[in-house]
Amino acid sequence: MYTLIKTEGKARRGQFETVHGTFRTPCFMNVGTAAAIKGGVSSIDLKDLKCQVELCNTYHLHLRPTDEVIRKMGGLHKFMNWDKPILTDSGGFQVFSLAKLRKIKEEGVFFNSHIDGRRIFIGPEESMRIQSNLGSTIAMAFDECVDNSVMKITDDMDEKTKQRIIRKAYDYSKNSCERTTRWLYRCKEEMARLNSLPDTINKHQLLFGINQGCTFEDLRIRHMEEIAKLDMDGYAVGGLAVGESTSEMYRILDAVVPHMPEKKIRYLMGVGTPSNIIEAVARGIDLFDCVMPSRNARHATIFTWQGIMHITNKCYELDPNPIDPECDCPTCRNFSRSYIRHLFKADEQLAGRLAVTHNLYFYNTLTERIREALDNGTFEQFRAKYSPLLSKLIK
Repeated sequence: MYTLIKTEGKARRGQFETVHGTFRTPCFMNVGTAAAIKGGVSSIDLKDLKCQVELCNTYHLHLRPTDEVIRKMGGLHKFMNWDKPILTDSGGFQVFSLAKLRKIKEEGVFFNSHIDGRRIFIGPEESMRIQSNLGSTIAMAFDECVDNSVMKITDDMDEKTKQRIIRKAYDYSKNSCERTTRWLYRCKEEMARLNSLPDTINKHQLLFGINQGCTFEDLRIRHMEEIAKLDMDGYAVGGLAVGESTSEMYRILDAVVPHMPEKKIRYLMGVGTPSNIIEAVARGIDLFDCVMPSRNARHATIFTWQGIMHITNKCYELDPNPIDPECDCPTCRNFSRSYIRHLFKADEQLAGRLAVTHNLYFYNTLTERIREALDNGTFEQFRAKYSPLLSKLIK
């Protein structure tokens, strides 16, 4: 259950109660795709990094070790030794990201496994059953995520070509939204059935609906109004940060967020940079996830309170300072820029672990400081200072 504690403008400070504990919002979920953070960071480590919620990937866990194995091991919480909330996605994003390997039908989606080419099928009911086997705290409804880059318009196109591209994208997005709504009804019905079974791992599993509609404001608003009628446990905005510009993403948030139920938690899926998070909070979003902090860290890109750092740059070769003097993460407390640069140059695995540790701590501290600013009524000052600053590259 979501409780709205206070607001500043459209920004919201709240908390969300679950069977696996209460977490404070705004909140950033740390992404453990295959029940592990890439970079050698364990569930035990995450507690020291201020992680409140971990996100795991339904599609990948369905393929290996399989959701049946995880069910037999007592569910995800026992399997990965994590006693706080876990959110599992539905597998719907793979409809988008594995475009060359799938076929969408009304009953669901046929995939070829990216691992061995095996033919598999996931529909709304299958997604709910997989997530029930995983026993996550929050399950996501099965949806289709449309690639926004398909509507890319260039200056050299004539007006007739532009309008044809827009109309084709609009028609597909409209049909996709309608199918996603039908799938949501099926998800909700199947989740209720699964939660009522005597051998279900988590009988209190929550279900979030997902808003789609590409970058068309009318489709987004209409779809949000439709799915709001189902009184889900929470609502997400999906299908952003998948090809459109940042300004387009903010435009869609400005349009759709006012139509999201005020008393439900609001989740922006797959976003994003520190500045994206600050700007989305300002627009009324509560919950975030993104692979960026861990992925970028493994490629020596570090987020700091002074901006973005490429730690392999020559200027850090003899630098005895911590990555970020303002940070008290385990990496910054114990190691120098010079040493971490050396680890990357030497291809040592420890480089990735230390960098991932820092970036996750930074993201979790970012949302912690956003919450503090909202508590103190100083979020707009925080936003004015850090939204531009955290996007800058340190030279």
